[in-house]
Amino acid sequence: MTNPSIVLPAIDVVDDTVPLSPNQATWALRRQRDKVVAATQSSHDAMFSHAVEGLSRTERLLVALHACRVSKAPNLAAHYREELAAENADAAVADAVERGDIASLADARLRAMLAFAGKLIERPIEGDRAAIEALAAHGLSTPALVALSQLIAFLSYQIRVVAGLKALAAAEVSA
Repeated sequence: MTNPSIVLPAIDVVDDTVPLSPNQATWALRRQRDKVVAATQSSHDAMFSHAVEGLSRTERLLVALHACRVSKAPNLAAHYREELAAENADAAVADAVERGDIASLADARLRAMLAFAGKLIERPIEGDRAAIEALAAHGLSTPALVALSQLIAFLSYQIRVVAGLKALAAAEVSA
């Protein structure tokens, strides 16, 4: 239910990724719980703020790009690619991540983070103690490990929200 006391964010990644218009039932459905819309964007903002101990914003954006590629979420991947460009990230590194050519990356720490993200997305059971220890061996501190795990969990949620809204919007159009 819409609540006039909830202030919706000016920028909403989900809305930008799945453009809906106010005359669509899917748009109205999404706004039945404004606090969920606001909390989703606030979580995104927190995940990509510049103040996350042990993980650079560029690293987090590369993990997001990789998560979107693995999850086959091209619209959301485009958002993270734009963010990487705005961050002046190394284009060759972003290209390799976007192609899934992780092995070609010179940065072993980044390769380990991307491998961990892939495991949690595709085979969560492999996100075990050995996977965590591999990250620690590449210099990730406990706060960085927690932040990376939270980021991957958030991305899984965000990707599913976008996929669900796209499916609902497509069904609405074909009905």
